[in-house]
Amino acid sequence: MGIGLGIFLLVVGAIFYFTNIDSSVLNLSSSTGNTIGIILMVAGALAIILALVLNAQRARTQHTVVTERRGAPDVVERRVDGDEVVERRVEPRDGTI
Repeated sequence: MGIGLGIFLLVVGAIFYFTNIDSSVLNLSSSTGNTIGIILMVAGALAIILALVLNAQRARTQHTVVTERRGAPDVVERRVDGDEVVERRVEPRDGTI
């Protein structure tokens, strides 16, 4: 949205600055139209630059998933049986591990 807004402001500013709009339609003098055009073009350029900076920052963020486990940790017994690894979960006795 920011890049589109910047382009829109640039185009409208260029129309005000480079064309001779009938001053009776907008009740503006020629110099006022030029000033508004310059202001809109500068605002459009700033909007585009700001949108590009924000998009670059958004691409560099990292998302970390934190998993919270409550209670006693699982105890897994692992033993090697030939070429095979056998795992089984050991249930805690008496509420302890």
